Amino acid sequence: MISSRTQVTEMIVAAKVRKGIKWADVAAKVGLSKEWTTAACLGQMTLNKQQAETVGAIFELPDEAVAWLQIVPYKGSLPGAVPTDPLIYRWYEIVSVYGTTIKELIHEEFGDGIMSAIDFSMDIQREADPKGDRVNVVLSGKFLPYKTY
Repeated sequence: MISSRTQVTEMIVAAKVRKGIKWADVAAKVGLSKEWTTAACLGQMTLNKQQAETVGAIFELPDEAVAWLQIVPYKGSLPGAVPTDPLIYRWYEIVSVYGTTIKELIHEEFGDGIMSAIDFSMDIQREADPKGDRVNVVLSGKFLPYKTY
């Protein structure tokens, strides 16, 4: 019996390792970006019935797990403390160091509001560089102004 979405995520990750599956291959079969599909498989997005069945077939999940993939998850995969994983910590560091700069520049350009994480897309690519390959990340979110009332 499965009692949480976290258990399904663990089943997916274990099958991914066991079968040597790449996230980009899963995304191609689901028909969506590797970024969104990976987030969904890691428990941060809701899949529709067809997407969940495709993921279930790829990872050989039981029907109960496929049902869990269609339930809106509790979003936010990081604990409240500073992350200790070095890669995730660097993102935390980027926001800690540049967060106020990002905020200032967005407000200067757009006004008082936020960048949506709902109407949002992300693209992660490898960028060849003679000094060492670079990680190119593009985040694109709709600007949502605060309203007066």
